[in-house]
Amino acid sequence: MGDLGDFNPIRFEEGGMVIDIPTLNLDSLKKPEATITPLYPDHIPTLETPNLHPHHDKHLPRGIGETPEEQRRHWFVGSIDQGTTSSRFLIFNGEGDPVASHQLEFENLYPKSGWHEHEPLELLASVEECIDEAMRKFVDLGYRKSDIRSIGITNQRETTVVWDNNTGEPLYNAIVWPDTRTKDLVRDLKSRDQADTLTDLCGLPLSTYPSSVKLMWLIENVEAVKQAYEEGRLAFGTVDSWLIYKLNGGAKAAKPIHVTDSTNASRTMFMNLHTLQYDDNLLKFFGIDRSKIHLPKIVPSSDPCCFGKIAKGALSGVQIAGCLGDQSSALVGQCGFSPGQAKNTYGTGCFLLYNVGTKPVISKYGLLATVAYDFGGGRKPVYALEGSIAVAGSGVKFLMNNLGFVDKSSAITELAESVEDNGGVVFVTAFSGLFAPYWIDDAKGTIFGITQHTQKGHIARATLEATCFQTKAILDAMEKDSNAKLESLAVDGGLSNSDLCMQTQADITGIPVDRPGMRETTALGAAIAAGLATGVWKELNDLKDVNQAGRKVFKPNMERKQAEKLFKKWEQAVEMSRGWVNEVADGEEE
Repeated sequence: MGDLGDFNPIRFEEGGMVIDIPTLNLDSLKKPEATITPLYPDHIPTLETPNLHPHHDKHLPRGIGETPEEQRRHWFVGSIDQGTTSSRFLIFNGEGDPVASHQLEFENLYPKSGWHEHEPLELLASVEECIDEAMRKFVDLGYRKSDIRSIGITNQRETTVVWDNNTGEPLYNAIVWPDTRTKDLVRDLKSRDQADTLTDLCGLPLSTYPSSVKLMWLIENVEAVKQAYEEGRLAFGTVDSWLIYKLNGGAKAAKPIHVTDSTNASRTMFMNLHTLQYDDNLLKFFGIDRSKIHLPKIVPSSDPCCFGKIAKGALSGVQIAGCLGDQSSALVGQCGFSPGQAKNTYGTGCFLLYNVGTKPVISKYGLLATVAYDFGGGRKPVYALEGSIAVAGSGVKFLMNNLGFVDKSSAITELAESVEDNGGVVFVTAFSGLFAPYWIDDAKGTIFGITQHTQKGHIARATLEATCFQTKAILDAMEKDSNAKLESLAVDGGLSNSDLCMQTQADITGIPVDRPGMRETTALGAAIAAGLATGVWKELNDLKDVNQAGRKVFKPNMERKQAEKLFKKWEQAVEMSRGWVNEVADGEEE
């Protein structure tokens, strides 16, 4: 090979930027030990591409950034979804698609008839395990903890936790939202002066449902709780408050975090729905002395600072930036941001939320007024009307676990399809009384219309129909309160996976039922709240394309006359289910 000679110096000029490449002797390339070191002058400005995952940045020319839409694809937000029967942790990308998740069931305790409890430390442990396992899967996909901007929390509402403010240890099991041990207390409260003024203040009627009566029962009946209250060391919270407190380090934290958001606080009957702050008149009615109890501070549902950071584990140091009660979170996950939009979540219970805008509407027809979401940042809080059904998916669990009808919940649809109709069977699934719009505390689960012809399939179908009938009753009440007819119903939750149930819902209500392809809307809502606080999405308009793919619409097929006939039979059964809780004394005729 001959001499290669020298490579003359070259100067590049572009847009005020100058790059000089010095003389290079190419003969040196013939030497095996020779190397060429790239030369980047110190004065070249560097254009960063924030949030760009290493899988993607190598494909971009130096100095070229991504569009906001492209960046959003690999921004990630975590979501804790703490429910009645299980805990989950999901990680969503900026387009609202889940990329990793883990779910863990825990024990539900039923120490007496009508009682329902959870062990608070088991709830916490289940959440921490789900985070660690989901993060392991996330890392296995090639991602890093630093790719996660923040996490949100969504939770079962009303469930009441009490702990020692000094030690951070629970003082009793959590009393779960459908628990009915307070029914006698509620009857007493209803007879008190000013009982009829509560709904105008807090949006909720007196029932066994809210946290207020659960806390009263604990103070009156559990010695450890009563003593802590009298000594001023009793801490109270719903599940969101408990998890945020413990995930931040609990009592051992340098500055313990004890907060709740307004969607959860609106379920306690302690918060004024108009001011979004604790109301002294409400606390006084329930006999709560603020000087003796540590109540969580009420903050917006989306905030980069209020909720603290994870103290330990796979997400140590990551911000908690969003918090929503589960049903509000599902409305957010369905992107129900406009007045008139509604969603129904078919979970353990069934919950229908109807966006009424920035002013609360106090129902005259048995519905609840609640906070839909409050994203802060100068935005006004948004309110909703809500109808709550105590038993939905738990009715299927009852058929599976108590009666042995099926081996798994998903098989209930196949069993129901083994018969053409309900065979005249109506199942009023009032295991904990009936919620909206009936509010019948003394009803019990009752099956009507059984004959020698009745098969398991008839009862299975009647169980699915019970949820659909109650949903129609709630929708009818919403139409009266809002003076507007709903055009369609967005749905999610485990029971919405049943095509039969969703078609039945469309037939009974007479309106289309719209089911998304990605049905983890409750978890997505909490991720959206956190993402809005930490820059994944700037405004609600950025979410217009989230979770829109793969939707299926079920259109009504049943004649309205037949649907109305079935609903009248249901209403008859509801009336006949009343009064079963009332005990009959020996020798007394009913």
